[in-house]
Amino acid sequence: MKIIEIKQNDAGRRLDKVLTAAFPLLPKSMMYKYIRLKKIKVNRKRAEIGQILNVGDTVELFIKEEFMEKEPRNDFFKNIRVNFGVIYEDENILLCDKPSGLLCHSDTAGEQNTLIEGVKAYLWQKGEWVPEEENSFAPALCNRIDRNTAGIVIAAKNAATLRVMNEKIKKRAVAKFYLLAVHGNMEKKAGELDGYIWKDAKNNKVTVYEHEPRGKHDAKHIVTRYRVVGKHPMGDILEAELVTGRTHQIRAHFASVGHPLVGDGKYAVNREDRKMGFESQELYSYKLTFLSDEPSHLDYLEGKTFTRDISDFPFADGIGKGKV
Repeated sequence: MKIIEIKQNDAGRRLDKVLTAAFPLLPKSMMYKYIRLKKIKVNRKRAEIGQILNVGDTVELFIKEEFMEKEPRNDFFKNIRVNFGVIYEDENILLCDKPSGLLCHSDTAGEQNTLIEGVKAYLWQKGEWVPEEENSFAPALCNRIDRNTAGIVIAAKNAATLRVMNEKIKKRAVAKFYLLAVHGNMEKKAGELDGYIWKDAKNNKVTVYEHEPRGKHDAKHIVTRYRVVGKHPMGDILEAELVTGRTHQIRAHFASVGHPLVGDGKYAVNREDRKMGFESQELYSYKLTFLSDEPSHLDYLEGKTFTRDISDFPFADGIGKGKV
């Protein structure tokens, strides 16, 4: 157990903010879990995530020792598996090739071997990120993809790059392209799907509507462009561009028009797909293009396209067949 006493500099701040600053190795998802399970208490009583702390309060932590280190121990990052490929890297960004099955960030179960932890370990091992020399910044992901989607994820190596890259993505100055296999043949060889998406956060599932749904004021407008680039035994191979980027957008959008992704068990019944060896959706974030944008220190990226190897795409030899 560890006890910290709240001093003047921490008074008036939320519990979660103080813990994040005091224990940088404690993942937020794990912190929330510990608070919920009463393994983190304030003044020996049950704590709340947003509880405001006062001078003299004591915070008791019944958590693993490695999460209470002020500075990362060498063996902490040595024990993190660096299990992603590198597509491109410079002093500002790292384009990671995330394999299927790897989480981008820790979930409620507190998974530690995630892409972001791998990125931190990779840069720490290279000596490019020295946590004890930083006040608050840590390498961060600028975009994310589903656990069972493989492909390109952008990581920022410094705070200036994180701010600029997040703004570029927000303004759609980064074009993101996906390769996917759907059931059936698309009615058009190329087109744009338009609709509204509503997320059921409790079940981590979304619903797509053709028109703005009544009573669901948090539904978001979505646009997905596509073109047929090949054929496979069960349908078409598509290249899709996310004009908007929402949770499960591609998977849910194509399922909503009658063309679910091969292997997708969340937005389709994949019983037959599993029999053929497709355990998860055949979806790959395979290409990024940096578009023209306002001047910044990342101007050198404008006009550049980065593509991952698609040899792991099971229908790669079908690309070009039936292509527009």
